[in-house]
Amino acid sequence: MKRVIPPVKGTRDFYPEQMALRTWLYGMMRQVSESFGYQEYEAPILESLELYAAKSGEELVKEQAYVFTDRGGDAITLRPELTPSLARMVAQRQKELVFPLRWWSFGPFWRYERPQKGRTREFFQWNVDMIGVNSPEADAEIVAVLVSFFRQVGLRPEQVLVMVNNRRLMDARFDAFEIPPTMRPAVSTWIDRREKMEPKEWLAYGREIGLSERQLGQIGEMLEDRELWRRSEELIRFFAATQAMGIGDYVRFEPSIVRGLLYYTGTVIEAWEVGGEIKRAILGGGRYDNLLADVGGEPLPGVGFAMGDVVITLILEKYGLLPQNLNVYPARILVTVFDQDHLLESFKLADELRSAGLKVACYPEAAKLPRQFRYADRMGMQAVLVLGPDEMANGTVTVKDLRQGAQVQVARREAAAFLKEMLARRA
Repeated sequence: MKRVIPPVKGTRDFYPEQMALRTWLYGMMRQVSESFGYQEYEAPILESLELYAAKSGEELVKEQAYVFTDRGGDAITLRPELTPSLARMVAQRQKELVFPLRWWSFGPFWRYERPQKGRTREFFQWNVDMIGVNSPEADAEIVAVLVSFFRQVGLRPEQVLVMVNNRRLMDARFDAFEIPPTMRPAVSTWIDRREKMEPKEWLAYGREIGLSERQLGQIGEMLEDRELWRRSEELIRFFAATQAMGIGDYVRFEPSIVRGLLYYTGTVIEAWEVGGEIKRAILGGGRYDNLLADVGGEPLPGVGFAMGDVVITLILEKYGLLPQNLNVYPARILVTVFDQDHLLESFKLADELRSAGLKVACYPEAAKLPRQFRYADRMGMQAVLVLGPDEMANGTVTVKDLRQGAQVQVARREAAAFLKEMLARRA
């Protein structure tokens, strides 16, 4: 047997069934985004490596980005995330845009990581951002968009939660613990790995990065303090806003959420399955007030989140929340070809029905009618039309209802109206 060339490792084929699911997910994201007044946008798949080297962090740039040199000698990357592209786009037209911006996008991204459950190298991601407002209430709105999505797809707070912290609060605690700024990226990474390591191993790692026994104890106590948020005026206002928006049952303070990317400056968020088997965040985000200036624009505050399609799909599947009756094959009507002599007339009939607003497939060649009927049935169609010599002579078409088994003759000029009424009864 010939060897079939496999897809690139870490990528996915989207057959019509999987594509219908992706389209459904995209539609839910669009519906929720637009309900809050967010505008859709898109950025290039290819970006200059310089854009990410500015603020995305060494691990992302050196270890995870797909980087190559183009024929002009420039360092190019397949985009691993969207926020730097968003900042660049805003900086380019900063004086023309109306703020605050509410923008959203859904598209493909690439990261060179080890493929495993919940993680692929190519993935699709929902990005939601608000630019031009620096307030805890704006941060709360971003979380409200996310919670609205959870509710829309049927996820309850006992299944998923949005965990929230604040980088300025953490910096204040680091100041109190006498942890110098140069150590804080490493300490943040260490805190982020707490749940992924054994306690002894985690403490040993903390010593390796230079923390004293006193600092280890102070940080350990901090991570257990669920009332710590009351020391932050920003978080007090944030949680008050979430209560006003009716989303408080989905939101929790979690001091271990630090977000490793360097551009977060205030509120940081992650969403997790509650007590689930998938030990991976559903999404991440936060406030990034310095990013626009880093790509050449005037300083502007921003806040947003990004959610990949892989983990959320696994969670929806686990809880039985994926739609079961997606419209994989859009045409609900098949016009058959009676024989070679009637082929062009069948094409003409199909065109008449499409012009009337129906989704119609026409069998592409003359074949035995039972074969064409079986094709229509396997494709989930609801009606089959036959246009043979008798129908041509009488100005009619024969309509077979594949769901009811009934068969009737209809005047050709009335066929579109008849089919629309039939399909409307099934909707």
